[in-house]
Parts: sequence; C-alpha cells; structure tokens
Amino acid sequence: MTPQPLPFDPIARAAELWEKRIGSSTAMAAVTSVMRVQQIIQSAVDAALKPHGLTFARFEALVLLTFSRTGSLPMRVMGERLQLHPTSVTNIVDRLEGDGLVRRTPHPTDRRTTLVEITEAGRERREAATEAVTAVEFGLRGLTERQTEQLTDLLAKVRRAVGDFTD
Repeated sequence: MTPQPLPFDPIARAAELWEKRIGSSTAMAAVTSVMRVQQIIQSAVDAALKPHGLTFARFEALVLLTFSRTGSLPMRVMGERLQLHPTSVTNIVDRLEGDGLVRRTPHPTDRRTTLVEITEAGRERREAATEAVTAVEFGLRGLTERQTEQLTDLLAKVRRAVGDFTD
C-alpha cells in the first residue's frame, strides 16, 4: 500500500523549527533531503533490479566490466573504480560468478593478479537490467535533464572535497 502524501513538506517544517530552536538549518535541510531522496532512489532501483537477480552493487560491477575494452578487469581495479573495499569486491564477484555472470581468469602476465571477465550471460543480464533501471529513470523523477546534470555537478563538488577524486 502506497502511503498518502503529506499535506506539507516535513523537511521544510523541520528546517523552520531547527532555525527557531537551534540555528541555521541550511545544511540540515540539504542533508535530510539528500538522505530522503537516497531512500527513494534505492527503493526504485532495487525494485527494478530485483527481477534480474541483481543488487545495485552487482549491476555496477557488470556495467564496469562492460565498459572495459576487453570485458575484464583486475579485481583491484574494480575496487578502485567502484570505490569499494577489496572484501566487498570479492563478495560481489563471488555472487556474480555463482550466477554465471562473470568468471575469474588468471592474468596473462602477472600471476598475482586475478581478472574478472563478464560472460555472455552477464552481458545479457546487464542489458536487461539497464533497460529496467532506465525505465524508472534510476528513481530520479521530477527533474529535467539539465537539472539532473546540475545535481550531478553539485554532488561532485562534495565528493571532490572529501577526496573521492581530483581533476
């Protein structure tokens, strides 16, 4: 059952009260909004990916492998690009491998490195899952394409400030 919309914006109401009782509410309102939108996005993406047997992390891994020139990457590189701890990458790859969507192969020149290669089944699953998440706009509804670009640019400033990347 879908809950009925509130007749007011609870975050705006909280911001008013915060302003009166605590101080500036600008950051609180922005962060609370981001957290709520994250819940909305997560719910939409999870629902779109569930019929394909994927989580967003596994979907991202398949997309990353698809973007690579050869369809394979070292696990270390996957972790760097997905910004995940090696244990998390191992867990993701284990699940994808168990589903026949990727396979581990030895690196041709570095015996210490294991490559993760997307399989044909992985490519097909990634394609179907991509159609599903794009059909729901990744859960990000209500913005124009330009506004979505602006949002991405603004969030990149926060990510850059905490050291996610440098230009």
